[in-house]
Formats: sequence, structure tokens, C-alpha cells
Amino acid sequence: MLIDSHAHLDMKDFDKDREEILKRALEGGITHIVTIGIDLESSLEASRLSKEYDCIYAAVGCHPHNADTCTPEILDRIAQIASEEKVRAWGEIGLDFFRNRSAKENQLKIFERQLKIADSLGLPVVIHDREAHEDVISILKKMGKGEKKGVIHCFSGDADMASELIDMGYYISIPGTVTYNKAYKVKKVASVIPLDRMLIETDCPFLAPVPKRGKRNEPLFVTYTAGEIASLRNTSFEEIAAATAANAKTLFNIA
Repeated sequence: MLIDSHAHLDMKDFDKDREEILKRALEGGITHIVTIGIDLESSLEASRLSKEYDCIYAAVGCHPHNADTCTPEILDRIAQIASEEKVRAWGEIGLDFFRNRSAKENQLKIFERQLKIADSLGLPVVIHDREAHEDVISILKKMGKGEKKGVIHCFSGDADMASELIDMGYYISIPGTVTYNKAYKVKKVASVIPLDRMLIETDCPFLAPVPKRGKRNEPLFVTYTAGEIASLRNTSFEEIAAATAANAKTLFNIA
């Protein structure tokens, strides 16, 4: 059994065959998928999908790309969605200084505001961090330590950064990029962090793993990520699957 801890099943990439994708995932041993909101519209759709399908849970939030247009009214509406039964986290939130699709000052402001909202609601956070490691660490330190604080999705830092975040109460999520030949940093992280603090994800439809690289990603392909991690750690696929699924169930309160 496996859990894909980060997918974007609401995206139009899946509109033509979403049912078939979910069927393939379930038949391939994926028991649950957490689909992630990036704005008000996708948060609404994530929650709707969680109601429609037993295997889907949802997270809601405003992605850093959308920080320029994320108003207090939008955050209030997302907070209302967050109270729905199968919404189990707040995210995807964070900082992206690579694309810079929103102004840095707005990203910082909206990130901190959403962290506080999630904390007030007792929800773990799903964090996006791209070319913003120092600022993400600094802001998260303000929130203090604690169990089940959240997860750094699609982790791109080094092993020292992962250790620091784990000490603060966060999980580290390994994406399909771990299968890429030259992805030395994420391979190192996947091989050394404690297994009880690791999640795995697809981030589908993006970042398809080898041997599907260049194609549309889908939840079933998290099996390739688990297999690569098992190889890196010289352990069994079953151990990686069981441990990361248990971690996802703990973080997202999945029965």
C-alpha cells in the first residue's frame, strides 16, 4: 500500500480520464491520494473531489504564485472550506523566488498569514519552497516547534536543512525527481533522513519519475519513487511503502 501525499487532481490535465487514472492507482496499490489546492477555485475543487471519491483527501490554500491576488476575503473563504470533513491540511503555501510570479513582499506576507490561519485551525501545512530556503526556515522558526507541523513538499534542500526541519516537527516529502540520474542532492536526502519522517509524492501532473519522465505524471507513478528510495536505502519496497503510508496517515489524520 502507498499514499501519494501531494497531487493536483483538479487540474485540466486530468479532465479527460480522471476516473481511469484513479482506477489505475487503486489497482496498483495506491490506497489514498491527497489532492492540493493552490487558490480558491482549486481548493473548492479539491474538497469536492474528496467528497466524490473515498480514496481522496484534500488540502486547501493559496500558492505563492498567487500571492499578489490572494486577498483577506479569499483566505476567509478558504478557511470555510478547511472546515469540511475530508480537508486535512492547509496548503500549498510557501515561497517561490525562482519563478517570482508574485512579488516577494506579497509572498512573504501571505505565507506568514496562512501559517497563522492553519495554526489557529489546528491543521498541518503543506509547504512549497523553491529558491527560498533561508526565508522559509526563518519564518517557520517563528512558528515554533511541535509535532505534526506539516510537510515540506517536493523537498529541494540538502540533508542538513532536512534535519533542521525535522527537528522543528516537519516531514520531508520526496518527489519523483529522486529517480533522475543527476539528482544527487535529493538522492542523498532520501537515503539518510529518518524513515519515520518521510513522505512520498508525485506532484502530478508534474515531475514524472523515470521511466515516465517527460510524460504526464499520475498517482500510480509514486511506485517508482518508492522503488528508487528502497534501492538507495538498501531496503525493501514494502518497508518504504508501509512507513511512508503510515506517516501520511499520521500527518493527514487518515483512518
